[in-house]
Amino acid sequence: MIGTQVPAPVLTVTPARGLVDDPICIKAGFMPPNHPVTLCAQMRSENGDLWEAFGHYNTSADGTVNLARDHSVGGSYLGCEPMGLFWALQPGPGERDGLRLRKKNVKIPLIVDISLLEGHVTPRERENSELAVATTERWYMAPGVQRIDIRQNGVVGTLFLPPGPGRFPAVLDLWGMGGGLVEYRSSLAASRGFASFSIAYMEHKDLTVQLDIDSSDKAINILREHPQICGDRIGIIGLCYGVYLTLRTATLSDVNVRRTVVYSIPYLKVWKLLLELAKSNMYMNIENLACPLLYILGEDDQNFPSTENIEDILKTAGKSHLYTCLSYPGAGHLIEPPYTPHSRMSVWRIKPEKMLALWGGHTAPHAAAQEDAWKEILKFLDKNLRRHSPPSCPYVKKVE
Repeated sequence: MIGTQVPAPVLTVTPARGLVDDPICIKAGFMPPNHPVTLCAQMRSENGDLWEAFGHYNTSADGTVNLARDHSVGGSYLGCEPMGLFWALQPGPGERDGLRLRKKNVKIPLIVDISLLEGHVTPRERENSELAVATTERWYMAPGVQRIDIRQNGVVGTLFLPPGPGRFPAVLDLWGMGGGLVEYRSSLAASRGFASFSIAYMEHKDLTVQLDIDSSDKAINILREHPQICGDRIGIIGLCYGVYLTLRTATLSDVNVRRTVVYSIPYLKVWKLLLELAKSNMYMNIENLACPLLYILGEDDQNFPSTENIEDILKTAGKSHLYTCLSYPGAGHLIEPPYTPHSRMSVWRIKPEKMLALWGGHTAPHAAAQEDAWKEILKFLDKNLRRHSPPSCPYVKKVE
């Protein structure tokens, strides 16, 4: 009598190639019912550091696991979390202290290996318990997006244009004081149909002036003059110090900004003091705001928690209709694109001496905040920059 061959366990991860804000469907099958297994994710950063996450599952009555249906009962996260293997990634044992995952080269993907392991184990036991493996590529830049270096009028930045001839609505992307040129949010925004211009204002080899307070104003003018950008459909996104620049630019009478998104709101008086010490023009009146403002706040921000009540200022000025606030319990300072691993504390800078920054946030609620905030940002920009566009800026379909 010839026995029936038992099929080997199967693991599927779809899509195998997609943008970092795309959800992933992870399923496993052909296993015994009610059987303990572990799903594990591992990847190497561009610096070679190992990041990993894992969840303990029990197969269903039909011998399958579906992360969109089943609950993790242990590991890096608990509960039904379809993307838990991504947002729960943390540096592996023995890796450097204070790591934060930040994509530097957006032209290459993050490569994540997903493993199905026998029993409730840890990634350290992967070699002796691996049942199946699959790989997925996570991209920050969609096919057809153009990346353009800009060095103009003292502005150092990178412009990302969506696929197609345009003209496109655009956003100016402003980061904090970590230094350098950060591109991954801009490339992702362009992948979703918005031209996006990320600029550096300190610690970049091509800068002639550090912390040029007028850099954002100059960048807006560069966007206006670009032939593929709709000059009257420009918004700004700011985080940390970028919030100060965003609000300052949006409240200047000679700068016509259509929409602003600010999040991880800093204590604005701190930045005003720093700029005063630097003898910079720190002038800003919130009551002069003339465009809609999406204000995103992490309630566990341990870095620069917000203390100013912008809502009251705008209400007094008769402009409360311009203000929308999203406040997230358990979220910290660094509200990044969806599924970005949470760093409660990380190295902020190395020179002249190593300095750690406490960003705050708790992993699960912070991850939920990042996913929701990104959806709301795209909806806000779509509503205010793309819909009912004038003839000079035809509607641009979102890249799905």
